[in-house]
Amino acid sequence: MLTVARPDTAARPRFAVVGNPENRRVTLFAAAVRAVGLPAPRLLAWREVLRTGAGFAPGETVRIDSPGENDEVERLLRGATDPTRVEGTARWYARFTAAVREIGAAAAADGATLLDDPAELAVLFDKRRCHGVLRAAGVPVPASPTSGPAAPSVDGWAQARSLLREAGLRRAFLKPAHGSSASGVVALESDGRGRFRATTSVELAADGALFNSLRVRRYDTEPQIAALVDALAPDGLHIERWIPKAAQHGRAADLRVVVVGGRATHAVVRTSRSPMTNLHLGGARGDLGAVRAAIEAAGGRWSDALAVCEAAAACFPRTLCVGVDLLPTVGWRRFVVGEVNAFGDLLPRLTGLPGSGAEGLDTYGAQVAAVVNGSGTVNVTGEYGKYGMTGKNGTHRVRP
Repeated sequence: MLTVARPDTAARPRFAVVGNPENRRVTLFAAAVRAVGLPAPRLLAWREVLRTGAGFAPGETVRIDSPGENDEVERLLRGATDPTRVEGTARWYARFTAAVREIGAAAAADGATLLDDPAELAVLFDKRRCHGVLRAAGVPVPASPTSGPAAPSVDGWAQARSLLREAGLRRAFLKPAHGSSASGVVALESDGRGRFRATTSVELAADGALFNSLRVRRYDTEPQIAALVDALAPDGLHIERWIPKAAQHGRAADLRVVVVGGRATHAVVRTSRSPMTNLHLGGARGDLGAVRAAIEAAGGRWSDALAVCEAAAACFPRTLCVGVDLLPTVGWRRFVVGEVNAFGDLLPRLTGLPGSGAEGLDTYGAQVAAVVNGSGTVNVTGEYGKYGMTGKNGTHRVRP
């Protein structure tokens, strides 16, 4: 259970957060900490950590939060002067993973405890590696020709088209390997006779630059699609089968399920008339009760859907909390995992699922409860996980 007993002993946790001070993620987590009678977390601003590094007090419990939604931090990580630009995610990834590796080393040296494992963050922020880890663990995922570290990299449209043909994928998603919030995502369809259509929120400028937009648009000519994919490819692309999703009220539906300490605690339904269900692209909250009823009417069990999410989270045992994007197939009989998000817990005012142990708690309260109850700490001591380290899941900026 994740119910919280107010700590009153000398062993009570002392939190520190690496985050952006103005970000509501930081504010909501701090509120959850104070709600159980603990002092507000000590804040280490990302802009300072990136410039001068991090230091911790012995015994501190450290949360690494999203570096998103801050233009200065974005420039430090991605090097972009225009926050609406899509390109630069490979540079972002290299600098972010280097920073969290240094945070992990500082925590180990100072005797602090991390709630987010640096090596697992490196996997979570690479869709190709994450997909490969999930697949190897038997978690249902969409078919992909770019899954895992041994898969071919995509150097442009010509190779993407060849991989799609070889994999027999007439409908697929092309995703920036290190992107977030649907930034740069392309939903691609082929009629099998050499004609393609791409649906995306990316605005392709006349000079070839790519910008995030609030408007989902379509590109119907192959030269346009080729220019789009060629511009995305240098940052890394992941290709996966476009799963036909179940519908709610005529809108495609999927779920974001938050897993804390190995247990699914919160869930929200997202619906859309476009392939992307993100709320900032016109998606809307759906009816979770109706989803559960649809699953049961199809002969399934809601608990089985949650078990898929817990199996995905179990691939990252040294990270306290992840957000799993669960895709229900047509008919509500089967579920596949689209993505696992390191910073997928921003669901304000949403309380825990019945029977989850997090009833009455938001996602941040559930995480604090897991730490206070001793079931959710992740200790990093020199070795950073089992996946190795290479060298954003925040909210990107968009053009209106």
